[in-house]
Amino acid sequence: MMTERIQQLRKQSLDAINTLSAERALLVTEFYKNADNTLPIPLQRARAFEHVMLNKKICINPGELIVGERGPAPKAAPTYPEVCLHSLDDLEIINSRPKVSFRVDEETREAYRNIIIPYWTGKTLREKIFASLSNEWHQAYSAGVFTEFQEQRAPGHTVSGKKVFQKGMLDLISDIDSSLKRIKQEANTKEKVNELEAMRIVANAIIGFANRYADTLHLLAEKETDENRKAELQKMEVICRRVPAHAPQSFHEALQHYWFIHIGVITELNPWDSFNPGRLDQHLYPFYRRDIENGTITQEQAIELLQAFWVKFNNHPSPPKMGVTAQESNTYTDFALINLGGVKEDGSDAVNELTYIILDVIEEMRLLQPSSMVQVSKKNPDRFVKRAVKITKTGFGQPSFFNTDAIVQQLLSQGKSLTDARNGGASGCVETGAFGTEAYFLTGYFNLNKVLEITLHNGVDPLTGKKIGLETGNPENFNSFEDLYEAFERQLNYFIDIKIEGNLVVEKLWAMHMPVPFLSLLIDDCIANATDYNAGGARYNTSYIQGVGLGSITDNLTAIRKHVYEDGSVGMKETLFALSSNFDGYDDLRYKLIYETPKWGNNDEYADRHAVMVFNSFYKAVNGRPTYRGGVFRINMLPTTSHVYFGSKIGAMPDGRKAFEPLSEGISPVQGADRKGPTGVILSCSKIDHIKTGGTLLNQKFSPSFFSTDESLDKLVMLIRSYFKLDGHHIQFNVVSANTLRDAQKHPEKYRDLIVRVAGYSDYFNDLGEALQNEIIRRTEHESL
Repeated sequence: MMTERIQQLRKQSLDAINTLSAERALLVTEFYKNADNTLPIPLQRARAFEHVMLNKKICINPGELIVGERGPAPKAAPTYPEVCLHSLDDLEIINSRPKVSFRVDEETREAYRNIIIPYWTGKTLREKIFASLSNEWHQAYSAGVFTEFQEQRAPGHTVSGKKVFQKGMLDLISDIDSSLKRIKQEANTKEKVNELEAMRIVANAIIGFANRYADTLHLLAEKETDENRKAELQKMEVICRRVPAHAPQSFHEALQHYWFIHIGVITELNPWDSFNPGRLDQHLYPFYRRDIENGTITQEQAIELLQAFWVKFNNHPSPPKMGVTAQESNTYTDFALINLGGVKEDGSDAVNELTYIILDVIEEMRLLQPSSMVQVSKKNPDRFVKRAVKITKTGFGQPSFFNTDAIVQQLLSQGKSLTDARNGGASGCVETGAFGTEAYFLTGYFNLNKVLEITLHNGVDPLTGKKIGLETGNPENFNSFEDLYEAFERQLNYFIDIKIEGNLVVEKLWAMHMPVPFLSLLIDDCIANATDYNAGGARYNTSYIQGVGLGSITDNLTAIRKHVYEDGSVGMKETLFALSSNFDGYDDLRYKLIYETPKWGNNDEYADRHAVMVFNSFYKAVNGRPTYRGGVFRINMLPTTSHVYFGSKIGAMPDGRKAFEPLSEGISPVQGADRKGPTGVILSCSKIDHIKTGGTLLNQKFSPSFFSTDESLDKLVMLIRSYFKLDGHHIQFNVVSANTLRDAQKHPEKYRDLIVRVAGYSDYFNDLGEALQNEIIRRTEHESL
């Protein structure tokens, strides 16, 4: 049961209004207006961070046990004008849009009008990025061939490893001193010295930030009349004087230590997917056991601290996005993904007592943030998986399920050490990484179906009439499916080349102009290499391109092969005309394409082979190509909400989909196309090689009636185990009926707390756009296995 304290903190978090705060933007602007421009950029960034951390408002909410907010109050989101500058029109849209809005008061507008916009116009990194990219890139981007993750937000998907919980800032400063001593004996070390000095500045700045909280706690304790609360405030003061300066020694210290670091990362910049404590049960368990054994904490107190920790995540909406970035990921969720379970460094079962306690916290708190997942290994007991499934049953959309053994294989195949691979997991939606040792960037989504549409029009985007691709031939003249697929592969390689060439430019600009010395402190081996996280300082560096719409393109190619080239029931000319007319007057043809064509997700080899073909072509076009940072490009398969945006950029397609409708999401079947139950879905999805990726996303929807017996839970555990034996990477579940969702569309006021699984994250149904709501409604609803 939640204590009264936690009930109040949770209510405060849920009731808080999402607002836009100009505080950080004003502080950063104030610093740069007065900064020494001759100072090297890493030192400028470090001093800017220091200025913010030593001047931002201290926020301590009534009854809190963990302190620190991203903005001046819960749900107050800062802005990052050095990255992307909001215009006054943007502020009005952010304030008034019906979904994912943020209240923008007149004081914030005045700050933008008079101070922030005049200073930052022409100086932002976003402006540098768009000015540096080729015309071919701009054309493809505008057409919806791909998106660019780093045009409004910083590189992210960053996860803390065990070092964060084992070292304090003073320990890291000692490591910096050791690196400085070593590199000063080398030639041409000025840039590296600057990087390390920048890291020292930010390490001291976060200590200063914690001491400001300690000072405020001291004042509050002096004024407090309730003796119990006074003692809590005094204890919190002591903790804030110790961490993050020193390594934590207790369970409470470990949580507060991490939280100060979390605030530091997301104040320095606005990285995608916030920051992530990673394998929380593994990191916290030694502190928990020690405190329990020496009697300094009870299980009930530990639970209350964890619940308070959960509230802190929920207080932090993702900073507001605009334009394409909003359409590809339009949510308040900032994707901090708690990992539970998995294996230890020696490969043994990592599930422990704290794992189950945290699962209890997830179920009882029922908050969107943080997101949660369970790593499922063959070494883990079924009891663990079943406990997670019981939470799924409640219709919360959390936790999601990941295949630890596949993750380890993925990381090993990428050249990680066995220890680093076993310490890894997933962040964001489904993305694999070596926690604490890898900088893995998502560079943007890639619209596989748009490439096919351009192929079907000989390099022309039919929505604009502009030639943006290669002239690969008039499809009416192709003699075989193989001719068509060869043309598709040529277009695919062409657009991948454009995407990667653009990302080399983007990565260089981030490395040159926007180093992150604070984040670099936390990820091995940035200190040892004296190199920034954004410039390749980490032990491993990976850049991902995310493929979108695998189910849709599979069904599109299947329809063309069957009806145009094999059965000959319709010609290519007539097919293209039907598509251009959005099937107006072609109802019979559309019926045939939808209902008389094999579909992905039914374990039908006729259809499934096309998924394997496209997957392999995509993999071959991307995998192993060098990045600017000294790493390589790789692929994964996920959409967030880009399958809705990408669908809006595509006309009617040969699978019977009408113009501008959403594509399939992740590697899931087209909505409603899977007719052989969940087993058929996982058998289809297991035919692609998940080990070649950095993550794949599979959504399944079950009727609440499915969970009427305990036997049904065991069946779902078996389904998960079966999929993971086939090397499936990830699976997640919605447990809600389509009728409930339709009623929620009609009567949103009755369903304010309705949560659904979208694509790698959960969200309030009322916060989703209508197109995304309809896409979720159309997903196949299973009632049995």
